[in-house]
Amino acid sequence: MRYYLIAGEASGDLHGANLMKALKAEDGAAEFRYYGGNKMKAVGGVLDKHYSEMAFMGFTEVLLNLRTIFKNIKACKAAVMAYRPDVLILIDFPGFNLKIAEFAKANGMMVCYYISPKVWAWNQKRVLKIKKVVDKMFCILPFEVDFYREWGMEVDYVGNPLLDEIAQFTPDPEFRKKYGLEKELIALLPGSRRQEIERLLPDMLSVTAQFPDHHFVVAAAPSFDEAYYRQFIKTENVTLVFSQTYNLLQVAKAAIVASGTATLETALFHVPQVVVYRGGAISIAIARALVKIRFISLVNLIMDRAVVTELIQNDCNTGNITVTLKNILQGPIREKMLDDYRELSAKMGTAGASQRTARLILNSMNSAGRMADMPI
Repeated sequence: MRYYLIAGEASGDLHGANLMKALKAEDGAAEFRYYGGNKMKAVGGVLDKHYSEMAFMGFTEVLLNLRTIFKNIKACKAAVMAYRPDVLILIDFPGFNLKIAEFAKANGMMVCYYISPKVWAWNQKRVLKIKKVVDKMFCILPFEVDFYREWGMEVDYVGNPLLDEIAQFTPDPEFRKKYGLEKELIALLPGSRRQEIERLLPDMLSVTAQFPDHHFVVAAAPSFDEAYYRQFIKTENVTLVFSQTYNLLQVAKAAIVASGTATLETALFHVPQVVVYRGGAISIAIARALVKIRFISLVNLIMDRAVVTELIQNDCNTGNITVTLKNILQGPIREKMLDDYRELSAKMGTAGASQRTARLILNSMNSAGRMADMPI
């Protein structure tokens, strides 16, 4: 069968790659085209556009880049139409993907959405549009099932795909030695988009002088080169690593993490963390007026309480990061966070989200009469 996938961010690339692997295992004739990244490309198929050309963070950033966004949407519609997949699989990235879903549905394509847009956070009426243009929704957060049901839509909870990636991870026992890392490590995860890196990495690095007995390691995004990151690094006790995030989390004592998927990854590796976030002033003002949730980190959202400290906008500064980091390096706050992480891990369940989603997609295609004599 022919699958077209659209992922617009690093996390979507990760989950898209795992889903592609699962689809290949279930469907020996699977063929792929996609908008995604290096991880999806490594699985196979044809990459039409890299997510690094698509991701814009915040309301004002989107407005400033509308011409590029509309150009990308137009190109994506043409690519999907030319390929005519048996199923279109959209991965998060709602501002872009819901427009593609509407187009695909109008052209008679089956539309599956993997990893629900965060409609429970703001503009909940978007569910009404989702009901019209999405055939199957696969959710990765348990509370989303009840949320959608309140709006009259039945969805499938498949578990969280991060568990798949972590289950496949094999630690490198030589990681510390390769990079000359002898002291206790503090991981810095500044995100994968230019805007968040440039807003958050300087704040993260500003605390290094306060921790001379620790070594800081920046988990760099592969879409940027070393020279780009070096402009931010001014001290000696900082090391830069690419595509080594899980090896870093495996040995880190604590972490400073940009709000996003990485907060959950860090928690699942049981690394105490402080979560940071900065956005454009206008974007933050709009978000505060519209967003209906108490927390920004996935850890706190899933647990429905403050497990990790969130430092947002002006609270994201050298002083606050220093104090919070000291508290999670040792003592009762660290131990309480680790206890909460164990509860979180139990709540998240086991690996297998990608396989479950692949089977549900194929079953849905079979039920819709879109598959020809193919065993499930």
